[in-house]
Amino acid sequence: MPNFCAALHCSRMSSHSVLAFFRFPRDPERCKKWVENCCRSDLRDKTPEHLNKYHRLCARHFEPDLILKTSPFRTVLKDTAIPTIFDHPSRKRANDQEAEDDATKAKVKKVEEEENMDKDASQSANGQDADGGPQLSDEEREHREYLRSLFDVVIMMGRQNIPLHGHSEKQPRNKSFTPSNFQALLEYRINAGDEVLRRKFETSAVNLEYCSSTQLQQMLEVSEKCVREELLGDVKEVRLFSLVMDNLVEISGENHLPLFIRFVDQTNCLREEFLGFLLFEGEVEAISECLATEVTEKYGMRMEDCRGQAYFSTGVYAFKVKAVAVRLSEQYPLAVLTPSSSHSLNIFLANSMNFTSVQLVMSTLKKMDEFFSKSPSLQDQLENAISIYYQGNEEKAALLKETCRTNWTEQHDAFEMAVDLLESLLLCMDSVHDNEELKWSDEVAHNAFVISEALSDFEFVMTLVVLKNTLSFSRAFGKNLQGQTSEVFFAASSLTAVLHSLNEVLENIEVYHEFWFEEAVNLAAALEIPVKIPRLFFRKQRPNDGEEIQPETYYKVHLTFPVVNHVIKELNDVFSENHLNALKSLFLVPAIMGQLRFNTEETSMDIYKSDLPNPDTLPTELNCWKIKWKHGTKNVTLPATIYETLQLSDVKFFPNVCALLKVLCCLPVLSLAEKCSSARRRLTAYLQDTPAIHRNKSLAVFNINCGVGTDLDLMVETYLKMYPNKEPTERPA
Repeated sequence: MPNFCAALHCSRMSSHSVLAFFRFPRDPERCKKWVENCCRSDLRDKTPEHLNKYHRLCARHFEPDLILKTSPFRTVLKDTAIPTIFDHPSRKRANDQEAEDDATKAKVKKVEEEENMDKDASQSANGQDADGGPQLSDEEREHREYLRSLFDVVIMMGRQNIPLHGHSEKQPRNKSFTPSNFQALLEYRINAGDEVLRRKFETSAVNLEYCSSTQLQQMLEVSEKCVREELLGDVKEVRLFSLVMDNLVEISGENHLPLFIRFVDQTNCLREEFLGFLLFEGEVEAISECLATEVTEKYGMRMEDCRGQAYFSTGVYAFKVKAVAVRLSEQYPLAVLTPSSSHSLNIFLANSMNFTSVQLVMSTLKKMDEFFSKSPSLQDQLENAISIYYQGNEEKAALLKETCRTNWTEQHDAFEMAVDLLESLLLCMDSVHDNEELKWSDEVAHNAFVISEALSDFEFVMTLVVLKNTLSFSRAFGKNLQGQTSEVFFAASSLTAVLHSLNEVLENIEVYHEFWFEEAVNLAAALEIPVKIPRLFFRKQRPNDGEEIQPETYYKVHLTFPVVNHVIKELNDVFSENHLNALKSLFLVPAIMGQLRFNTEETSMDIYKSDLPNPDTLPTELNCWKIKWKHGTKNVTLPATIYETLQLSDVKFFPNVCALLKVLCCLPVLSLAEKCSSARRRLTAYLQDTPAIHRNKSLAVFNINCGVGTDLDLMVETYLKMYPNKEPTERPA
């Protein structure tokens, strides 16, 4: 392996220097310019492949802006980099020519020696990787190449979503059956000509296993660590971030919490990236501590720098996930708890209710969404049912059909739409379940029966009506939270009116419940559903002899009052004082300042003073910021979003304002741009496409973060540092 600089009169060696060394490029035109600038006549007849393999230049020959530090372990050149800093021979005096020729001969001699010693040197994929360190023995070099091949297969499996084990481990193995996809891919690679792998395993004591399960697990951990460090490099540069916890997923028979991180990068663009999965096991206190420890020790960040957090969970664990988020907000007050912008507020509120009847409604809506997504024919069946029930109202029918082609079960008005569609849905499910024309499979017919049973229960109907009416007060408020920046700002002021209306309902719960119960009874009568108290209530609590509980009284005590009370409490918890102050600080966006006629209150920003570069100058800077937009922008459209504001060329002259906007931008309540939500979409696709038995935490990280670069050489170096006792001669067992 060549370890000295190829430039004339440069005696630097990579083994004795902290400088980065770069291989000659494979691109013929650019390689030719490198050779010309080096003034090495002996290199002119060499091919780019030869130069890339056996020659390098040190970083001293490149302008500083051409050199990029992509991670603490990796330095690369820009794709168009040309070396220009040389002690050019033409500038030397004539009597130095002899010394120059001697230097050239010495260089040639060293090259020949290095070529003979290192014919099998490893090559970088783009020929630009920095390299250095002591010379390696042939055995050590071959061991590194062997590890590199293994890491290459591991990353490829993650990128292509190939499970580690394609079949059951209990099935017998024979020559034509390989239960491990990883082992099968290694075998394919050997047959395709990977001589390093072939030599490694031809001399192995055990030929059936190409890589032990212990070593494979270690490699998965190392490669996940390297991918995450590459991802977090940008986060650590900007320091401040927010955490988003998504719905629990099952991996290897255990529940895990997906974690996303939101931050504004150095280019002032908002990003949301997938970090990984947190094991969701134990009590709330233990899970909260584990999450904080992961962020600090595993991710290398500080929870004190977290400025926002959000969660979204469904099912029986929703209450526990909420408790974890609340615990974190108590420990770190600046990490304000907000709704997640990827889910509507009303759906978030309903999922947070730990009531059996509400969970029944939410699980049924989810089943319906999955049911109709399986086949366009099922969607057609529903539209036919809508046409039957709305024969006299074609406009309403057309609106409902259009809505059914969207993800209506996740929208702000999902419960209102469910009430309007209930009769059509029940007709559709009964038709599919009857299956008179044998159009549907047994599985589809059975799923239709399960949904039909849920829809035709009065408890479902009553709960749906109560949710529709209660959450109608927060529907517009929640929609504004996911709207434009100005809508979010003014929504913060409208929360008081929303809570006032809900408190009025609570104070007059008898009257409101009477109307809601009557609506549910009429809807049930149209569907021929008997009005009754849930059977489960009588199993849990037997009334006294002679005491008869009326359905209206039961649902008021066990449904209407708890739901209204919960919504009020949840809105107060999620929209804390710090959260509302953060939303009110959005007045910094010029378009909002204009709507306020530049009459703003600045006390809401006090919570972020510790994040400002010059807090003492904030009042003066804010005054200049207002004047700039009030008097200096006639006939100019004011920036309407945080992103537009941060992209202004002169925002750098307002460092405090810029810092505040970055903090506000990463709050999870603000909607992401479409291009910023790819990580969440890839997680959803991975979970849909991968059965729970085949999911792997590390492979999922590679698949979801497919845009993050992978450095196989860095993975090999990290692996050897983490497991130094792995000798090159060790064989898998």
